[in-house]
Amino acid sequence: MNILILGAGYAGMTAVAAVARRTRGENVRVTLVNPSTRFTERLRLHQVATGQELADLRIPEMLKGTGVEFVQGRVTAIDAGARRVTLADGRSLEYDKLVCALGSLADTGMVPGVAEHAVTLNSADQAARLTSRLVAGATVVVGGGGLTGIEAAAEIAEQHPSVRVVLLSRGELGAMMGAKARTYLLAGLDRLGVEVRTGVSVTEVMPEAVELDGGELVAADAVLWTTGVKVSPLPAEAGLEVDGRGRIVVDAALRSVSHPEIYAIGDAAAIRQKYGMIHGTCQSGIPTGTHAAASLAREVRGKEPRPFRFRYVHQPVSLGRRDAVIQFTHADDTPARFYLKGKWAVFYKETVSSSPWKEFAILKRWAQLPLSLKGGRATRMA
Repeated sequence: MNILILGAGYAGMTAVAAVARRTRGENVRVTLVNPSTRFTERLRLHQVATGQELADLRIPEMLKGTGVEFVQGRVTAIDAGARRVTLADGRSLEYDKLVCALGSLADTGMVPGVAEHAVTLNSADQAARLTSRLVAGATVVVGGGGLTGIEAAAEIAEQHPSVRVVLLSRGELGAMMGAKARTYLLAGLDRLGVEVRTGVSVTEVMPEAVELDGGELVAADAVLWTTGVKVSPLPAEAGLEVDGRGRIVVDAALRSVSHPEIYAIGDAAAIRQKYGMIHGTCQSGIPTGTHAAASLAREVRGKEPRPFRFRYVHQPVSLGRRDAVIQFTHADDTPARFYLKGKWAVFYKETVSSSPWKEFAILKRWAQLPLSLKGGRATRMA
């Protein structure tokens, strides 16, 4: 059996390590396709944007000992009928089972001027474009008040205190948190000197300003765009059933409802649980990768895959390198009673950001994590 995995983000790398270990000794060939040989730590791209250097994680090195074949290339088409994918250089790869882990990017087409004049955190190279603009006296506008925008604004303000940081958001910051955690978050941004403006919409990004709904101009030497998400159009173009956002609609086992030989994980999948649709995060992406691997291993052995169950645990938010707030949650991601702040939250957040590679090492050896959060309780992996 040929198992082909597209995308080496958190979900894809988790899936490839787990499926390789689970199918060792079987007549299975596992291939991973990704445009770059370097792994992108998306959880840390706001650090890259401020000039901090990250570890140089190389995918071929990380795959050593797994038996997985790594193919560097950009996928340009999926032929679901022929079970084949085409790469930008003309190569084609056939599969018996496909795992789509193509992830998501900030949508630069939502607002005029974003693609031409704004910086995104879509990759380390793009994030690094902001660094040269963080000079004394400059104004940086961060568009988007989600967790990515909050972390980026705080990081810039802490690392470059002579830079004016303006954070623009349609909604209230931290609205998904409990009152105490949200109050701490807002106080942290205020302490760092971040100017927060809520209830505003950007209608255009210009070379030296952003225009707000109503015509007001906010001067900007640089704009960091963190709002809006788009997924790869390839599954829709291949004829797979997708939702209104282009995500692959999956069954309870994470298989495409229209093409069950294809699994979709992470941001590429529209995954429904009893409490509603999962939203794309590293927190949910890694469990989808381990579950897809377990399901594929069951299919290799002639068994039916089991349903995927997932519960949220936390909303971790860094406020620079020296402060953070962690809101613990119920299964459906609504705020629970408890939260962490200050130095303990910093330790917790750093542990979370560093955990994928400890987990990857575990998966290479044991094929499963010690615990998986499922259905409101901790249980062993399927």
